[in-house]
Amino acid sequence: MMMRTQQEKMEFELLAPYAAKSALSRGRERTISPCELRTDFQRDRDRIIHCKSFRRLKYKTQVFLSPEGDHYRTRLTHTLEVAQIARTISRALRLNEDLTEAIALGHDLGHTPFGHIGETVLAAVLPGGFEHNRQSLRVVEKLENEGEGLNLTWEVRDGIVNHKRDGRAATLEGRVVSYADRIAYINHDIDDAVRARVLREEELPQSCVRVLGDSHGRRINNMILDIVCHSDGENAVRMSLEFEGAMAELRDFMFRRVYTDPLAKKEEGKARGVVEKLFEYYCKHVSTLPPEFLRHLEEDGEKVVAADYIACMTDRFAVRRYEQLFVPQSWSI
Repeated sequence: MMMRTQQEKMEFELLAPYAAKSALSRGRERTISPCELRTDFQRDRDRIIHCKSFRRLKYKTQVFLSPEGDHYRTRLTHTLEVAQIARTISRALRLNEDLTEAIALGHDLGHTPFGHIGETVLAAVLPGGFEHNRQSLRVVEKLENEGEGLNLTWEVRDGIVNHKRDGRAATLEGRVVSYADRIAYINHDIDDAVRARVLREEELPQSCVRVLGDSHGRRINNMILDIVCHSDGENAVRMSLEFEGAMAELRDFMFRRVYTDPLAKKEEGKARGVVEKLFEYYCKHVSTLPPEFLRHLEEDGEKVVAADYIACMTDRFAVRRYEQLFVPQSWSI
């Protein structure tokens, strides 16, 4: 019996009845031969890990633009923390860890350079707007693999596009990732803000501290425990109202004190200008884009493919491209 078949059988035996089963996947847009070793969800996880968009996450901003220091989060380390939290929850609830991990690793592939400021700029200039979750889906469906896409299963793609707080994934595994994303970014953004001296731990709202915990590790652990306790044995993934309220209050506090802080955002004006100028340039010179982007030009138009190219850039590549296009270069005879 092939290893994949054995694993598929074990999923039915060991996982919760409402967990996603790889053998029951709704499949891929393009049919491929099954792998002898891996289930479809494991295969999707591997495709994401080995794609170029995943590697570029290490040079994309999470919150702090161009911080001096090696320990601030990037979009890649955020993704890994989300995957770890999501797998812990899924294992405790006997959900499909492979599906959970694939969704978590792919959920931010469409994020722009310079964090959410890049997303804000593109949302303002594109007729249909721009959201990083929809762009992540576009990356895995159209842009990766030289414009062929990764051809992932429906369940992974559904979890990626619906990972935001206002989304609702079709699978419980996708809903786990949505919670894990919020747990990760709220807590690691606090950690980074304290490291940057933008915030002191004792400034956190005491009402949140009493409910969630008084340290980085305790907060994450308590949030995970709350989800597991209120979801175990249920065809649902949920937090208690007390924890939901405290997490929302803490998120609001972070928006007031950190996400709009002058230190954290002091370079945002420059970053905004870089993205705006690059978008304007590539809309006018769309023929200079790489072939994997141009193949979608007729279907999607100049603005969309220009945004595709910019959204795929790392922070440092966007700056370098801006300098090449708009900053006079030195020369000699």
